Amino acid sequence: MNKPSIPKGTRDFSPVEMAKRNYIFNTIRQVYALYGFRQIETPAMENLSTLMGKYGEEGDKLLFKILNSGDFMRSVSEQDLAGGGTNRLAAQLCEKGLRYDLTVPFARYVVQHRDELQMPFKRYQIQPVWRADRPQKGRYREFYQCDADIVGSDSLLNEVELMQIVDTVFSHFGIRVSIRINNRKILTGMANHIGEPDKIVEITTAIDKLDKIGIDNVKAELAQAGISAEGIAKLQPLFEISGNNDSQLDAIARMLANDETGSKGVEEVRFVLDALKPLGLKNEVALDLTLARGLNYYTGCIFEVKALDVQIGSITGGGRYDNLTGIFGLPGLSGVGISFGADRIYDVLNQLNLYPQDAMQGAQVLFINFGAAEAAHCLRLATQLRQAGIRTELYPDSAKMKKQMSYANTLGVPFVALVGESEMQADLVTLKNMVSGEQQQLDIEGVIRAING
Repeated sequence: MNKPSIPKGTRDFSPVEMAKRNYIFNTIRQVYALYGFRQIETPAMENLSTLMGKYGEEGDKLLFKILNSGDFMRSVSEQDLAGGGTNRLAAQLCEKGLRYDLTVPFARYVVQHRDELQMPFKRYQIQPVWRADRPQKGRYREFYQCDADIVGSDSLLNEVELMQIVDTVFSHFGIRVSIRINNRKILTGMANHIGEPDKIVEITTAIDKLDKIGIDNVKAELAQAGISAEGIAKLQPLFEISGNNDSQLDAIARMLANDETGSKGVEEVRFVLDALKPLGLKNEVALDLTLARGLNYYTGCIFEVKALDVQIGSITGGGRYDNLTGIFGLPGLSGVGISFGADRIYDVLNQLNLYPQDAMQGAQVLFINFGAAEAAHCLRLATQLRQAGIRTELYPDSAKMKKQMSYANTLGVPFVALVGESEMQADLVTLKNMVSGEQQQLDIEGVIRAING
C-alpha cells in the first residue's frame, strides 16, 4: 500500500513545531494588540476578479485557481477546448482563487466595509497565503503572513509606532536586529539628481549591491544599464556617505537640495528618526540609503529588518503606500504597514535556541493510572489542578508503571503524580520531579504550590 503524502511545497507541523509557531504568532498578536491594532480575517478564497491583475503578469501565473463547483465544463464548447489558451479556459472554469497575499484582500475589505470603518483603521491579520510557485528550500506554496497596517492617516507618527512594534517584538523574542529605514522619495530624488528619472529601478538595484560587489562593479553595472558617465559621477558622493544617521541625512540633504521630492524624503526620515531617539529602543534603527524594497508599491518610508546573529534574508519589511484601495476604485487612501516573516523568524529562533521552555511544554503533570478506583480519585484531583491553571493529564490505561513513566519522559512532562491506595486514604499525592528525581508527599494545595514554583 502506498504511503499517503501531501502536495509539494506544503508542510505538516508536529506538536513541537506548532508550540514554536504558536509562540511566534501569540507574541506578535500580543504586541499588535498592545498598540491598539484590531484583528480581522478574510476568506481563504477570493473572487478571481479581486485577485487578477494586482500582482503583475508573473503574480497572475502564481495564483491557485479553484474550479467552479458542479458541472464546471457545461459552459465550455468544443471550440473553446480546441482553441487552447489555458488562461481563457481558466476564466470560464474558475471564478475563485486562493489568496496570494493579505494586502489585496485587506484593500478589498476596506473598500467593501468603508462605511462601517472608523478611520484611521488599524488592523492586523495572521493567516496563510498560497502561491503556485516552484517549491525550493525556504519557499513554500502555503505559508503564513503576519501583517499590520494603519490606513486613513498620513501622519508619520504611524511610522514611528511601527518601528516601536518591530523593536518590541524582537526584544520579546531575544533576537538582536538591525532595523533599516529609507524613503522612496529619496530614491526618486537620486534618479532625478542624475537626470535619469526613468532608470530608478536599475539605479537602486545596482546601488543595493554596493556591500557585495564594491564601487567599481556597481559603476560598471550602472553603465551597462545605460546611465551616462556624467550621471554616474553625480552619484559618486552617495558611495562616500558614512557616519551616523544624522550625518548621513545631512549629506544626502545637501546632495538633493535642489530636488523637491528628494528633500521631502529626507525630511520624513529625519522626523521618524528624531521621534524614535528618546523612546529607548533596544535595537538599532539605521538609515540605509541603498534599501529599495518593492519600488512600484511604496511611496514614502520603507523598512527592512535583518537579524544580526544569523545569516538569513530580511525577517520583517514594510513601508508607506499612497493608494492601497485605488485598485478597487477608492483612490487617495494612504496607509503604512509591516509584515513579519514568521517562517524566517522560526528559523532564527531555532538556530539561536531562543524558545522559552514553558512555550514548548504540554502537560505539567501526569497522574499515573493504578486501576479503576485510583483513576476515579485522580480525575477529581486533576480537575482541581486544571482549575488552578495547571496543564494536567491522567494516563488513560492502567498499563505497566514503566510504560507510563516512559510516556512522561518522552513528552518531557516535568512532574508525575502517584496516587495509590495509601495516598487515597490519607488524601495525599506523591509528587515526583522528573528532572531531579526528588519525591514528596503533599496535599493538593501543596501540589499546586510545588508545580507553580
